[in-house]
Amino acid sequence: MPAVTVENPLTLPRVSAPAGAPQRPVLYVGTAPTGFEGEGFPVRRAFAGINYKYLDPFIMMDQMGEVDYAAGEPKGTPWHPHRGFETVTYIIDGTFIHRDSHGGGGVITDGDTQWMTAGSGLLHIETPPEELVTSGGLFHGLQLWVNLPREDKMIAPKYQDIRGGSVRLLASEDGGSLVRLIAGDVAGHEGPGATHTPITMIHASVSPGAELTLPWRTDFNALAYGLAGHGSAGAEGRPFAMGQTVVFGQGDSVTIRAGKKQESRTENFEVVLLGGRPIREPMQHYGPFVMNTHAELAQAFDDYQAGRLGVIPAA
Repeated sequence: MPAVTVENPLTLPRVSAPAGAPQRPVLYVGTAPTGFEGEGFPVRRAFAGINYKYLDPFIMMDQMGEVDYAAGEPKGTPWHPHRGFETVTYIIDGTFIHRDSHGGGGVITDGDTQWMTAGSGLLHIETPPEELVTSGGLFHGLQLWVNLPREDKMIAPKYQDIRGGSVRLLASEDGGSLVRLIAGDVAGHEGPGATHTPITMIHASVSPGAELTLPWRTDFNALAYGLAGHGSAGAEGRPFAMGQTVVFGQGDSVTIRAGKKQESRTENFEVVLLGGRPIREPMQHYGPFVMNTHAELAQAFDDYQAGRLGVIPAA
């Protein structure tokens, strides 16, 4: 980890917050509980227990793995429906194959992202490739759910395959941090992901002892999640580590620092930074459906049971 990197970050465009930009304070640090998803792959529920007013427009995020499967162990998900939001699947190590009831499909691996706008609804499945099942191997990734505003809940499904090589690579001012901008904009630089709900998504690798301070849109919230290693957040240096989520307050910049000594299994402090413009609408979430009202949730279940969200295609 990670799959997409550069030998010398000093060759990349630099990003930094303007001098004197007010830093966002840390409001909360939470530890993700562990569980299992799909057919039994391990996950950490990054946003469990966090008040939705701090998450909006994000609904949930699972860290999938990191797990080193033995032969025959890799698992995926069975066919399942979605409606009313977008799923963002970011694979750091390993491979997932996607198929859906609209005829879409693709392979994401080693730094790739699949952005699926479920919109009005569809059925889909995510599975490891046969060769990974046979051989076993490392699997690690994230799945993020992003809400859609009321007017976009029932738009037609859409897909974006964002290859790792298209991610915008940037460096901190001192070159001590590598910033992978997957979606949104930072200091005038734009990531390749196109979003209905305005958000920013970053995977940063912060070298031991280094500090990363980025400008942050004042109309966005700000979250950080530790993928590997340990460090601190905010001007106050609030400690956090792998499997923990930081909620920031208001301000114009966010700061992450890496501990001077990282664990033997990770060279850097690996962090996901997220921000989005809150939708501020009623949100009803049950299972694979995210709508505005209970009646709309009931309609989604009725449509699913009646086959109106799609039919599983032949293998």
